[in-house]
Amino acid sequence: MFKISLMDHLDLEDAYKIELETNPSPWSKDNFFSSFEVGHKSLVCKCNDVIIGFLIFSLIKKESHLLNIAVQKKWQKKGAGKILMDVFIKQSKAMGAKKAFLEVRSKNRIAINFYNKFNFLKDAVRTNYYTGSNTDDAILMSLDL
Repeated sequence: MFKISLMDHLDLEDAYKIELETNPSPWSKDNFFSSFEVGHKSLVCKCNDVIIGFLIFSLIKKESHLLNIAVQKKWQKKGAGKILMDVFIKQSKAMGAKKAFLEVRSKNRIAINFYNKFNFLKDAVRTNYYTGSNTDDAILMSLDL
């Protein structure tokens, strides 16, 4: 049903539409596109050749950092996010990472519960990390790989 592949530059526009639909404080288009250009690892999840989700991460030495993950609202809770996370974890391990990190909004209980299912643990809180009209603290989470 779902197919995971590396994001291609032709996928950026469709992936960015998902970012705008799902993120209460979306990345700017310039930040989103430059993330791909600077070499962050980017995955897409497709169903019938249509992008329904994406995941972006960076790898620095032995650490993998989940930067962004999103699934179209109509496809949420159907397994696309799970398969993206599974591939992220497997790729991180294969690339030599020993630990994975992420930040998540403290008010985003759905995402926190999602990451808990992958055994991510809460490490710390960054107060007022998310600014703008939708302020929030960030919960830092990590996973031993």
